[in-house]
Amino acid sequence: MRDDGLRRALDVSGGVSALAMALGVTQPSVSGWTRIPVDRVVAVERVTGIARAELRPDLFAPSTNENAAPTADLDDVDLARARGYRLIAHLLAKPPTPELLDAVQRITGDATPLGMAWLALADAALRMPASAAGEEYFKLFIGVGRGEVLPFASFYLAGFLHERPLAAARNDLAKLGIERAAGNWDPEDHIATLCEAMAGMIDGSYPASLPMQDAFFESHLASWAPRLFADIGLAPSAKFYRALAEVGAHWIDLEKRAIAIAA
Repeated sequence: MRDDGLRRALDVSGGVSALAMALGVTQPSVSGWTRIPVDRVVAVERVTGIARAELRPDLFAPSTNENAAPTADLDDVDLARARGYRLIAHLLAKPPTPELLDAVQRITGDATPLGMAWLALADAALRMPASAAGEEYFKLFIGVGRGEVLPFASFYLAGFLHERPLAAARNDLAKLGIERAAGNWDPEDHIATLCEAMAGMIDGSYPASLPMQDAFFESHLASWAPRLFADIGLAPSAKFYRALAEVGAHWIDLEKRAIAIAA
């Protein structure tokens, strides 16, 4: 059965054949979809004008910022960056749902180190039932007392939770209009919150100039995220999340190199 996002895309585009033609893929390919594959969301958004948050609400949170810049104005690189940051954030924020794992299974990659890491993550999602991924998430990040890894900037930069890095993150997030959601008790320097903020700045959900984006990355991710991903990769319980850690390590390295080249 097709989900609501796919049905709406088909209605707007004029049916399976019309959508397939607009995307440059075969009709049987689109006919076989039950939901829009993660690697096709941006393309479908472009040809239908339907926001990605409506096409795949399980992957993309809707923007609540009235001043958000339209994603159609972004180039393919920034669209991919925003999508990557948001997917990493979703996987680190809470145990993955079956729908999210299904989406991860469909990720494609190329022969670059990051592309190969994405492919390995897709393969790990294929082999990992949601129940097992949830158990792994609990052991890694929650635990009885504490998890094997603490995904907070304060822990890595100050040695304790709720230290100055948290205050700095709260201050910069407040400038973007980002507040902790009701019912979420994690400190705002959680890796998922910071990656979600980067995604929002890149796609215009939170208006921020490129220098502001770079400064946020340098202040809140560049200095400690590589160590976090290294620790996740070495954690005894990590299986699916070991593959995610490999993606994260390459992702942060690529972002750092891009900023260095621009500078």
